[in-house]
Amino acid sequence: MSNCAKYSGEALSFIVEAKCSVTKARVANLILPHCPVGKLYTPVFMPVGTAATLKGVLTEQLKTLGCEIMLSNTYHLGIRPGADTVERAGGVHKLMNWERSVLTDSGGFQMVSLSKLSSVDENGVLFQSPYSSGEKKSNQPIAEYVDGGTEQNDMLLMTPEKSIQIQNQLGADIIMQLDDVVHVLTEGERVEEAMWRSIRWLDRCIAAHKNTERQNLFAIIQGGLQHELRKICCAEMMKRDKNVPGYAIGGLSGGEEKQDFWRVVSLCTDLLPENKPRYCMGVGYAVDLVVCVALGVDMFDCVFPTRTARFGTALVKKGGSLKLTQEIFKFDFSPIEDDCPCCTCKRFSRSYLNELISQPNSCAASLLSIHNVAFQLQLMENVRSAIISDTFPNFIKSFIQLQFPKGDYPVWVTEALSSVGVDVK
Repeated sequence: MSNCAKYSGEALSFIVEAKCSVTKARVANLILPHCPVGKLYTPVFMPVGTAATLKGVLTEQLKTLGCEIMLSNTYHLGIRPGADTVERAGGVHKLMNWERSVLTDSGGFQMVSLSKLSSVDENGVLFQSPYSSGEKKSNQPIAEYVDGGTEQNDMLLMTPEKSIQIQNQLGADIIMQLDDVVHVLTEGERVEEAMWRSIRWLDRCIAAHKNTERQNLFAIIQGGLQHELRKICCAEMMKRDKNVPGYAIGGLSGGEEKQDFWRVVSLCTDLLPENKPRYCMGVGYAVDLVVCVALGVDMFDCVFPTRTARFGTALVKKGGSLKLTQEIFKFDFSPIEDDCPCCTCKRFSRSYLNELISQPNSCAASLLSIHNVAFQLQLMENVRSAIISDTFPNFIKSFIQLQFPKGDYPVWVTEALSSVGVDVK
């Protein structure tokens, strides 16, 4: 492997060590304060532990699976147990006994996921706690509320400064700017307004950030599905490049057509710097991961592996998934996947999992979560190996054929891969 590009900042180094000769895929060593050299490589999938835990999965189990970085959420941790409590515990790493890397989302996504509990203006976002039974007094202007309520019945005003303050207290290796997030299908002036506001908020986040020597602030590219707005946003965010160790592509994976999704991703990776990580937020389906790696993305996160596990679904190479709630698995004594290294597949059968799910039993969700996270991490390891050996196009073809054994490849997949020189048909 030869170095293709590199960046070394105060708290992050990103060294591109291999590139696919056909697609835009690359492998890089990402060095963070809680990750020594040679441990964390991209492309990487980050499991989501919203409140400093993956539901039903211990941090020791995550380590066994080879996970080197996970994600937690600023908004939720800022409310419960509260940033002061996490700081007194020694930061989010100490709180959950996780000495490896952590990324914290800024709270911007909750503008969409908790839209009924929030309102936004230039100052910030006003949230009603989702843990409260009270109702937001939406007829009152945001300015009337005191910044930083943390009790269950309080309002929380999340400004760019407050988001950074909380994230500084949490102590994650990578922190995200607060961005103005609108639903991806939003049209009209609101999309442009959110894009420009996100740029202004990045400046406020940069000014508020106090731990540059041990925490990395990533910018988030907005602009909806409008390519011209995405171009403007990339150009503006890159003007702040000296203060931004990495970039995220935000505002996607919210129900847009996949033909629109992949084109925005590819546009952004073409424009963003070669020597810094590119993070596509909220992407977790296996096919999406492989396609986006081919389009030049380095980092991903999503609740999908653990959330779908709680509904009795296991991720697999052939066909994509198995719904273990189905009667056909009652007498199937094989593991979820024969070659899966996780403890669930080594010890338990589909039949046993089917029985646990039918009870219902929380153990089933835990066992399936372990498998699904292992599946995602193993997929990324195989992707990296294929890029390093420069066999990634062949890997893509084999992977897509397994995921769609009937040959019914989605049009968006074939178009996206064709745009980077891979014909899967």
